[in-house]
Amino acid sequence: MLCSFKTCPWVQRAAIVLRAKQIDYDITYIDRDVRPEWFLKISPHGKVPVLRIADNEALFESNAIAEYLDETAEPRLHPADPLQRARNRAWTDYVSTFASAISNTMYADDEEQFKTNAKKIRDPFSKLNAALEKRGNSGPYFNGSALSLVDAAYAPFLQRYTFTNRLYPLNIIEDFPLLAQWRDALLSAEAIKKSTVPDIETVWRENLVTRQRWLGLKVKPS
Repeated sequence: MLCSFKTCPWVQRAAIVLRAKQIDYDITYIDRDVRPEWFLKISPHGKVPVLRIADNEALFESNAIAEYLDETAEPRLHPADPLQRARNRAWTDYVSTFASAISNTMYADDEEQFKTNAKKIRDPFSKLNAALEKRGNSGPYFNGSALSLVDAAYAPFLQRYTFTNRLYPLNIIEDFPLLAQWRDALLSAEAIKKSTVPDIETVWRENLVTRQRWLGLKVKPS
């Protein structure tokens, strides 16, 4: 059982891995403001994702969950080559920096903060575009033709950049063509399309409004 908030990108990362490996799972959505006692007992930080494996076994933190799933179920999403696998893990570690640039922008409190934070997206985008240039394959995914844990880590945040860009055009990713191609391939992958609630963009927009973020002012009333 996977525990989640409906819009959490870190949970989506775990869901992508589960989908890619065709592992059956249930998902339980936690109220962000009223987190149940049973959940707090299995989540040391009170955060999602949590993967409950058995009545007395649970894992927390999206990277640990992804690595556990990759070690215990086929197909393996990490490269077989140790050097390539280490490089994949290094880029997976960088996802927190990449994610922060996007999240800090979309959750900005006002227009000035939004525009200031948006400028900081270019640097991680540039670094990922350079990594894609050096990967030595034609894609469409990070390692080539097969989805990997790196893909699962970045897809939720590239998706949220895309949602943000639809509300307020940032026109940043267009300057990084390999990153844009990677984004498009990821968002077209079945494992990624099925890793969220069906109306994820609508739910994401509603969350902006509920949390009274500046970007929520761009959401048109339904």
